[in-house]
Amino acid sequence: MVWALIAVGAAGGAFSALFGVGGGVVMVPLLILLCGYGSRAATATSLAAIAVIALVGTATHGVLGNVDWLAALLVGIPALLGVTMGVKVRARISSVTISRAFAVLLVIAAVLLAVDL
Repeated sequence: MVWALIAVGAAGGAFSALFGVGGGVVMVPLLILLCGYGSRAATATSLAAIAVIALVGTATHGVLGNVDWLAALLVGIPALLGVTMGVKVRARISSVTISRAFAVLLVIAAVLLAVDL
């Protein structure tokens, strides 16, 4: 299990650095498939891991001058409200429903990205 968690973290970190995604899109499905987590635990564990990834990624990109700090605040501050509401809604929805909705979201995102190429 430890090696699976390390692999999930490495994949999440790599995708985060390359594409700006890693937590929800990569780590949640891998935590479910490789580590046997339920969707609630996978989501919560991924969010905790994202905090670490975001700190290092932000510092690195900040040093390189890549961060638009005003935009980051204008996106990040309302996201605090969004995540609080999302956690409350998530508690009321079954894991199966969340997993299916997430799968649909990933398919839609993949199609949109493929069409945009």
